[in-house]
Amino acid sequence: MAQKTLSKKPFGIADKLGYMFGDFGNDFTFMLSSSFMMAYYTTVIGIEGAIVGLLMMAARFVDAVTDVTMGQIVDRSKPTKDGKFKPWIRRCCIPLAISAFLLFFAPVQNWPKTIQIVWMFVTYILWGSIFYTSVNIPYGSMASAITADPDERSQLSTYRSMGASLAQLVIGIGTPLIAYVTNAEGQSVLEGTRMMLIAGVYAICGCLCHMLCFSLCTERIEVPQNTSKLQVGKMLKSLVTNRALLGIILAAICLLLGMLGMSGMAPYMFPYYYGSAAYQSINTAVFCILSMFICGPLAAKFAKKWGKKEVSIAGSLLCALIWIVCMIVRPQSAFAFVAFYSLSYAALGFFNYNVWAMITDVIDAAEVKNGHRDDGTIYSVYSFARKIGQALSSGFIGVFISAIGFNAEVSNNLAAYPDVREGLMNISCLIPAIGMVIVALVLAFVYPLNKKRVDSNAAELKRRRESKA
Repeated sequence: MAQKTLSKKPFGIADKLGYMFGDFGNDFTFMLSSSFMMAYYTTVIGIEGAIVGLLMMAARFVDAVTDVTMGQIVDRSKPTKDGKFKPWIRRCCIPLAISAFLLFFAPVQNWPKTIQIVWMFVTYILWGSIFYTSVNIPYGSMASAITADPDERSQLSTYRSMGASLAQLVIGIGTPLIAYVTNAEGQSVLEGTRMMLIAGVYAICGCLCHMLCFSLCTERIEVPQNTSKLQVGKMLKSLVTNRALLGIILAAICLLLGMLGMSGMAPYMFPYYYGSAAYQSINTAVFCILSMFICGPLAAKFAKKWGKKEVSIAGSLLCALIWIVCMIVRPQSAFAFVAFYSLSYAALGFFNYNVWAMITDVIDAAEVKNGHRDDGTIYSVYSFARKIGQALSSGFIGVFISAIGFNAEVSNNLAAYPDVREGLMNISCLIPAIGMVIVALVLAFVYPLNKKRVDSNAAELKRRRESKA
């Protein structure tokens, strides 16, 4: 069934700001988990990094079920007066906030080791596989219901990425300044109770942002309820034969591997390698400002002129090159490392700022081919892929830091372990460099939606809607 455009107020700044607040809310918990959970459980709770990483990767098997299930629930839900997608954000944002707080529950550090591991796994599943999924999938699917125009969707993607950058700015600057204390050896270390209180504040802020998203965004493209009989085999065949979806999935996994590899290593590099948690805050301020003021204004404009795929390939290769140079130079100045980090983040931003519009392009391409929309299902598969990228980055970091000998004892006096210290630099450079090279290759040779094809699909869907009017 073709989409029908509802008679509502025109697309405008309220939609863009509302969509920005949506990802601001998402990333209050997502970025906190990605950036600090590994460091929290390895240095505060005392669990081996390999165990934390492997448990986070194991949780993705649960996501394989919950993400696609939520996508089906969204597709089969009946539109309300507020739309089809928005109501889920309001329903589930409070449970999401509670589970995010429990993930950093400080009294766990005094419990037996087995109970600590069980608590970490259960709370991580509740947060990431259940409640984050129940908010993020309808939120991401909602973009195609806000507007059908490819350029306006690029604007939504840009504002969504700006919301993520704002969350990084708040979390990356505020958390290191508050969460770290100096121990007897003069080493900056995470403090458990402070992390718990920070998680509580961020959870509340995230909930408020989700409510702003609900209030400001308008669904003006009616997406009918999917009432067809669920045929799992047919659905899976449709997904695995969708080259555009497979391409964006592979690219997203590697993007998250590289990007979260960077943010996941920052809590090790600045407090331990460079001996200054304050520089972690400075780093976040610099790369977020560069990202917002370079990628924010330019990503949508460049995509409109040259294409989202084309711009993303160039940015990914530039990011990888910067990290290769960093590994060769091996900067001993924290300020120099901030420069490498920030420039690389600005470069990858040309893909990261456009990726949300690219997934709506994938949804449009599937509708052109199949004659019906599966916004929730396609987005849920994509969301699952992003979690795979998150898990791989955490898993690799956990395994690698264990392999080089980093643990809670070493973290108290890293200067006495020069081999471990240099190993941290190698991991920090290699993960994003490898990840972003693969991103560029996947976009170039697997993902088929270049500018010409995206514009053609948009024109075809417009023709179909007008013929149904």
